Amino acid sequence: MIIALILTLGLLALLTALFFARQVSSVSIEKGAASADEVAKLKEISIAIADGAMAFLKREYKILAIYMLAFAVIIVFTIQDHSGQGIPIGPYSAISFLIGAAISVISGYIGMKIATKGNVRTAAAARISLKESFNISFRSGAVMGFGLTGLAVLGLLLVYLGFDALLPAALQGRETLIMEILSGFGLGGSSVALFGRVGGGIYTKAADVGADLVGKVEAGIPEDDPRNPAVIADNVGDNVGDIAGMGADLFGSVAESTCAALVIGAAAFATAPDDIKPFALLFPILVSAIGIVASLVSMFFARPTKEEKVEGALKATLTISTLIMLAAVYPLSMNMLPASFSLVEGGTTFTNLGVYFSIAAGLISGLLIGLITEFYTSHRYKPVREVADASKTGSATNIIYGLSLGYNSAVIPMFLIAVTVVLGYTQAGMYGIAMAAIGMLGTIAIGLTIDAYGPVADNAGGIAEMAGMGKDIRDRTDSLDAAGNTTAAIGKGFAIGSAALTSLALTSAFLTSAKITEINMLEPIVMAGLLVGAALPFSFSAMTMRSVGLAALAMIEEVRRQFREKPGILKGTDKADYARCVDISTQSSLHEMIKPGLLVILSPLIIGFLFGVQMLAGVLIGALITGVMLAISMANSGGAWDNAKKFIETGELGGKGSDAHKAAVVGDTVGDPFKDTSGPSLNILIKLMAIISLVFVPFFVQYNGILID
Repeated sequence: MIIALILTLGLLALLTALFFARQVSSVSIEKGAASADEVAKLKEISIAIADGAMAFLKREYKILAIYMLAFAVIIVFTIQDHSGQGIPIGPYSAISFLIGAAISVISGYIGMKIATKGNVRTAAAARISLKESFNISFRSGAVMGFGLTGLAVLGLLLVYLGFDALLPAALQGRETLIMEILSGFGLGGSSVALFGRVGGGIYTKAADVGADLVGKVEAGIPEDDPRNPAVIADNVGDNVGDIAGMGADLFGSVAESTCAALVIGAAAFATAPDDIKPFALLFPILVSAIGIVASLVSMFFARPTKEEKVEGALKATLTISTLIMLAAVYPLSMNMLPASFSLVEGGTTFTNLGVYFSIAAGLISGLLIGLITEFYTSHRYKPVREVADASKTGSATNIIYGLSLGYNSAVIPMFLIAVTVVLGYTQAGMYGIAMAAIGMLGTIAIGLTIDAYGPVADNAGGIAEMAGMGKDIRDRTDSLDAAGNTTAAIGKGFAIGSAALTSLALTSAFLTSAKITEINMLEPIVMAGLLVGAALPFSFSAMTMRSVGLAALAMIEEVRRQFREKPGILKGTDKADYARCVDISTQSSLHEMIKPGLLVILSPLIIGFLFGVQMLAGVLIGALITGVMLAISMANSGGAWDNAKKFIETGELGGKGSDAHKAAVVGDTVGDPFKDTSGPSLNILIKLMAIISLVFVPFFVQYNGILID
């Protein structure tokens, strides 16, 4: 019954995504365009953005294919018999890894494909009405949200069923072994997310920084002006970073948190009665599947009638889906889990009600983290307006206020995560922490829908500007984009919070698999691990920030060269070479993503092999603590600088072209890699290190730290 229910809900998500994809694709561009000439311009711009986005994806996926195959081979030959019964789990884990990676790649491709169709249709529909334009961009986001969630749920279930059929029925500890193999699925998804986030983030910010500094600051031309050679690359980057990158990031979170809960649950429910055991084992996947229904119902409440109502309508869907989940998960927890269970024989006894409270804690804290992020990043509130006001005295004070805001904004989310961890652990032990992470991601379908809506609306505004559709149309797309900016910031806060719980859940699963019952923080090897782990997020951030700087430098020089060698570009008599800028962003991002990627992948492997699981546990905890704080502060500083600039552009503090505006543009340029490259990429660092540690537990246990021994 539970298998049939999960399959049905997974298929419902895919059918929902297909339905919305057809709705978006069937919209005629001609319907909203004012003339045949405008139609031609819209199509030309749209094709250039789509071609640039797909060209990047294809080149990135070729590099990823080589990495995936090489890493799969490493898994095969390093992870040997962990069962003690002659079952080499390396080949099984490698298959699981490749399937997870493939599904993550497919998810990113689908989201990118529909986003590059929805952006131009959103722009064209803005001439008809705000409602029509909003519906197209929102449905474009829904394709990504429901498609990714459906693929994640079905992928996890089908891989589980496949290994359940392959492994001998008489194998001792069979369920635990299957769940450990299944963790390779999460590793595959998170590996793609690492390169998608880092590569996509470098791409989009190289283009954005180059377009802003040379176009807006030096040349004094508006944002998205067709005379700017970097403008197409900038619009391509929105899709690359915020569609494919964010999608892969959250796919990884869903897969990883579910795998962590499955691993811990397999040990917790090993002795459960046969009539309830299958339900208990697959319960984490079912919770994610139920979130599909909650998200689908909440979509009907996204009906803004006025420009100022767009942001509220988007936030309402998140709140409603959370309330539906809170109501739906209770009867499932009471009926599909044992009334009481223990994670270790003779250990503390927990109840199914405790599991429900853990899920509820994750759901509520996820929503609260999103709302707190909005407070610190929306220009409707005091913190961002203070940053804007500081711009009156120059870019230095703008940056000082933005950094201060970011540091301060990390305090309450960390407190909420701490409360969630304590509640989860006291109510259901390590299993409770894992289920809290799944709870936070329970509404991922609608959360990702809202997040993917943002870059589609942003692209629509750029397309409207480049096509010369007029100020009224641009004002309408700007209202959609403004709401998308705030919800994107909410999405980043949500992603960071869920990454923290996911990483902690994976660390718990790692400790369970390594049979570590306690960690002594006073042990020198553990303390060394904490210090090394705490340093890794800073090293990673330095690498990604520098990568953006190097890529942006190449873009700036190219834009300056074109303005210098072709004076007619700024006069409107000559055409900019967009393709060259797209190529620079592509080459730079693919080259620069390698070093940060290797840092994340190799660190746990080397530490676990040379120094053992105790030090590796310290590394994971140290990286988690500093990584989350750094990620929240960077993402919120960047979001605040962006919206402070937009607040001034509404006409406040002198409006566009004023000294305050120029200072705010500089602050926004500094914040771009904060919020779209380094900050979000830290999500992947803390999750990927933990999932690598979990997958390679048999290897680490076998050698147990060769230098320490």
